[in-house]
Amino acid sequence: MTMITAAHLDPADAIPLIAAYGAEMRGLLHGTTHARAEDAAALLDGTLLLGAFADGVPVGFLVMVELPEIVFARRCGQIEDLFILPAHRRRGAARVLLAAAEAEARTRGHSHLRWFVPEADAAAVALYERVASRAAWRGYILRLDADASL
Repeated sequence: MTMITAAHLDPADAIPLIAAYGAEMRGLLHGTTHARAEDAAALLDGTLLLGAFADGVPVGFLVMVELPEIVFARRCGQIEDLFILPAHRRRGAARVLLAAAEAEARTRGHSHLRWFVPEADAAAVALYERVASRAAWRGYILRLDADASL
């Protein structure tokens, strides 16, 4: 049986995963700009980058940033991206990454973790409905560069 683990991932080691994620998402998002995975990896300074590993081989990643939670004078974590290679989906890797992000957020004293998911991503929505509560707010976007935007 394959052992799924999570650990910090170096951005350079995430480049093949980022490339696969970009290729998959490009057809689903509003923007049309093709970004190089190396350029995307260079943006990860100051983020928490966790990798999912199947028997030691990276098969997915999660990117989390810290945000101020002004009302309660705390910080919270926001998951920006979570991706698992298609061949490794539905095997627990996303849950392992979410659990690792939760553990890190608790260690950092965060008040909560939050993230956004496209309504059309039924598999992700189904998972998130099982592991978290639906937020009581709406998401909005002001596209500053329509070709490079969600």
